[in-house]
Order: sequence, then C-alpha cells, then structure tokens
Amino acid sequence: MIGLFIIYFAVIMLLIASQWGIYSKAGKPAWACLIPIYNTIVLLEIVGKPWCWLFLMFIPFLNIVILVWIYNLLAKSFGKSEGFTVGLLLLSIVFFPILAFGDAKYQGPAGS
Repeated sequence: MIGLFIIYFAVIMLLIASQWGIYSKAGKPAWACLIPIYNTIVLLEIVGKPWCWLFLMFIPFLNIVILVWIYNLLAKSFGKSEGFTVGLLLLSIVFFPILAFGDAKYQGPAGS
C-alpha cells in the first residue's frame, strides 16, 4: 500500500514539475501551476484563449471538447503537431515532461 502511494506521489510531482517547466518556457509565472483554477487561466493565456473559456470547463461533455482543443493549441504553441496532442491526452505522464524538459520552444499562442 505504501509503495503504491509513493508511485502515485512521484507521478503527481512529475506532472507538477512538467507544468512548472511549461509555464516557465512560456514566460508565465511558474508558481501559477500550483494554484487551482488560476493555473487554468494561465494555461489559457499561454494558448491564446480568453479567460472566460474557464467557464466552458464546467459544462459536462463540452469540457472534454474544450480540453482537447486546449491541449491541441498547447502543442501548437510549442511547435508540435496533432499527433503530439494525442500523446498529451493519452500519455500525459510521458508527453508533458517531453514538452517541459525537451527542446521544444514556445512560439507564441498556438504557434503564431
């Protein structure tokens, strides 16, 4: 049971560190990834969408579409393709660290 907790804790820390790196690369305050709701507002700024999209995340089923769209825009913001978006959705534990600690450069909102 304790081993499972340690693995869970390590995965959470890896994802937080990945968000920290993504926010830093985008020129946003990295500590913002630690604050619920505000981290989503900052992520929306990174991908170039207005903060009011946060309210769309509270609508059932639409929130899934919006999340896929945000992840796609995030991938494009770092010069990645739609295939990388699929990776962010299905294998977050692998693709978020690649985005944060790899050689991807922030190119502006949605790669503009």
